[in-house]
Formats: sequence, C-alpha cells, structure tokens
Amino acid sequence: MSLARARHLARRLHISIHMRDPASKIRRSLRKTQVAVALLFGALSFMGSPAASAAIQPLESIRSAAAGFVTSQMPPGQNGIVVTAGRLDPRLRLARCSGPLDASLLSGERVQAQVSIAVACRAGADWTIYVPVTVQSRIRVWALTAPHMQGARLTPADVVAETRLVSGLAVGYLTDLSQLAHSTLRQPLAAGAVLTSNNLLPDFMVHQGQQVVLIAAAGGIRVRAPGLALQDGRLGALVRVQNASSDKVVQGVVASDGVVNVTP
Repeated sequence: MSLARARHLARRLHISIHMRDPASKIRRSLRKTQVAVALLFGALSFMGSPAASAAIQPLESIRSAAAGFVTSQMPPGQNGIVVTAGRLDPRLRLARCSGPLDASLLSGERVQAQVSIAVACRAGADWTIYVPVTVQSRIRVWALTAPHMQGARLTPADVVAETRLVSGLAVGYLTDLSQLAHSTLRQPLAAGAVLTSNNLLPDFMVHQGQQVVLIAAAGGIRVRAPGLALQDGRLGALVRVQNASSDKVVQGVVASDGVVNVTP
C-alpha cells in the first residue's frame, strides 16, 4: 500500500500516522479500529440482550401502578367503573426499580374523568413519570328518543333506557323518571342525548305568600306545622318560610307542592 493511500485511509478512520515505519503504524491503527468497532457492536448487542432488558422497568408495570392507584380511590360499592392508563412512549428506558412503585396524585389534584398520576421509583433507582389516566362508568341512563326544544316537558314515553360508557363517575345522571313531571328542559337537546339533573329545570312548587306545610324530622319523629312562604321556590330549592304558630322565620328545602322540609 502506498503512503498516499495509507494517509487517505487514515483520514477516513480519524487515525494519525507518522512518517516513520508507516506500514507498521497503519497495521496497528487498523487493529485498534477493529477492536473499537467490535466493542461498539458488542455494546449494541448487549442492549438488545435479555440481560439488558431485565435492567429496564417494564412500561406495563408503570401503567398498572397508575391504574391500580386510581381504582383504589373509587367510592366503595360503585360498580361499572372503568379505569384506563394512557399509552407510554415505547422508547422510554427507565432503570428497573428494586422495590414497589409509588403512585400518587399531583399536589392539589383530585380523581376526576381525566387525571395525571405520578409513578415513582425510590428503591435502586430514582425516577418519576406522569401517567395520564381516564375514568369512565358503565351505567344505565335515560336517552331522548327524539329532539326536544328548551322548555319542553318530557314524559317517560320520550326516553329510553340504555347502558352506556360515560366519562367520569356516575354522578348527576337522571335516575328517577318521576322528576320529569315537575321539570322542563333548560336547553334544547338532540335525539340520543343522555339526561342529567342539570338538563332539567324544576317547577316552582311554592310561591311567596302561599300557605305551606312545614315538616321537621329528628330521631325518627316527624312534626308538621302550618307556615307561610316568604319567597318563590322551585323543587329542591332553599327558601325562607315563617312558622304560623311562633312567627319564627326559618329556612327549608322545597320537598313537593306546598311542602317544605325544615331543620329543627
């Protein structure tokens, strides 16, 4: 090999060659390069080997820890809850934890339909990753069979029972169809819309100046007394009423037409 050829090869391999004994220098440099390449391929092979995989925390275990924590925070006795941990980047490489993973809510957060859970390792490694988790509920709901305008008064014939997967916990959905007889729609709704308590505007059940019945209950004892409504009130609303016997003014919740529950 000519000296010019050797220098060209050396520049390609980032090897310095001196003029003295060029042939032997080139051979030694080439041997060093071959050793470096072998070590590099060896390292790459190790990264894909079972030994390297065993040193990496499985992503599924992180997702499982996040989902398990959220599940543990659900109200007791609530059925049909579906908790799903979001997908993690498959390129993520975290050192395997030598102890159980620690999952927790972020400061000031609470469990809701979509929440971020901090999953951390504090044994053998030190890392924290945030996992998005969704909460859904599979529940029986009442859905409209046809569209209805604002102010419409629905009947049981206007709705159909369905089982659906809804976002968050099963809170606020209409469960008692008897509410339809004393409510109107707050806003227009399309066919298939699921009814919630917020969709219904309760009727006025008491009016200012109306004679009402006051009911107080405590310790299994119910006491009824005549009263006077001092303001209008819808079903479930808090209103001021006056006891007709004592003239005392108290507050109570409108329970039905002309009936107000008061706290003794």
